Amino acid sequence: MPEPVPETVPVELVIEDGRWRELNIEIRANLACRTTLETLGIDPARCEIALLACDDVRISELNRDFRRKPQPTNVLSWPAEDLAADQDGAAPLPPLGEGGDFPIALGDIAIAYDTTMREAAEMGIPAKDHLTHLLIHGCLHLLGYDHVSEKDAALMEQLEVTILAKLGIADPY
Repeated sequence: MPEPVPETVPVELVIEDGRWRELNIEIRANLACRTTLETLGIDPARCEIALLACDDVRISELNRDFRRKPQPTNVLSWPAEDLAADQDGAAPLPPLGEGGDFPIALGDIAIAYDTTMREAAEMGIPAKDHLTHLLIHGCLHLLGYDHVSEKDAALMEQLEVTILAKLGIADPY
């Protein structure tokens, strides 16, 4: 039986690697991002996120082009606006958008199938749970959360654990 589609679907998905369909990536992405936004008090119906579901070759190219790191990674994010807090460990600014009926474009996320599956196997956790965690992680990056400093990392990890718990997924840390 297919999983139910979330009421609000903030994610526009491009699937470059068909293997993602096995994990119901569209449903999982919308659920992860919707739950993340709702947890932070942001209306998912007013938000847009673009998600590229690709493989290691494609994400290596993106990582090289945008971060000068020519190797695969699990997830990359490109926020539409800089919402980062001025103080370490403080919550970022909320996305404003243009108000009214216009959606708030939060940014873009890319996720690599090969790295995601390899990491899940290495950690001994279900691939769907790791995928959900990475999608939440990417969404939080779009919202200005980061893990550069210890305080920022602690805040981001605590939010990830809280959101994962709402989805019935165990603490990955």
